[in-house]
Amino acid sequence: MQKLLDGMIRFRQQDYIEHKNLFSQLKRQQQPHTLFIACSDSRVVPEMITKTLPGDLFVVRNIANMVPPYRETQEYVATTSAIEYAVKALKVENIVVCGHSNCGGCAAMYLSDQVLNEWPDTKKWLELATDVKKKVMEHLVDNDEYMREWLTEQINIVEQIKHLLTYPYIIEKYLNKELDILGFYYMIETGEVFVFNYESGLFELSN
Repeated sequence: MQKLLDGMIRFRQQDYIEHKNLFSQLKRQQQPHTLFIACSDSRVVPEMITKTLPGDLFVVRNIANMVPPYRETQEYVATTSAIEYAVKALKVENIVVCGHSNCGGCAAMYLSDQVLNEWPDTKKWLELATDVKKKVMEHLVDNDEYMREWLTEQINIVEQIKHLLTYPYIIEKYLNKELDILGFYYMIETGEVFVFNYESGLFELSN
């Protein structure tokens, strides 16, 4: 707790002072240019990866950076409502789905029911990745654990982009070139970010 309190004091004395004018401009409004959908993993910090400032990113975080396919529902839907608000109300220009190396959520897709039954909400959430797991197993050779991890994390990003395109208001803007959708794969240990190339179907290192 003390570490958090000390951090807040340093923020007020250092970072806030450095960006005081910016915070004043953000007092009553925000106009983020990008909806950034990331994993909740503590090692993934969207603003640090992209070197952006407060007000630039509208961030949604959950286990394994997943997007539920579009559906109308009366349930409470955190990720879906945040996407709707970002696109319709804030009118973001970009959506980024950012996965990362050593993703615990992706690894959890392969845990036994015995383990996942202890985490019922997580187990339900991971149903969104059913197709991801199937595609990985189709491509996997010799059940190589590291290859499985790498494939799962990257295929998952592509599948979540496909889910985004099931949203009527997103596909409309995307086809009208009013909205860009990007896939990022972040390597924690190297700091490298690979961007999905729609033409080649590969993740390519950003320059």
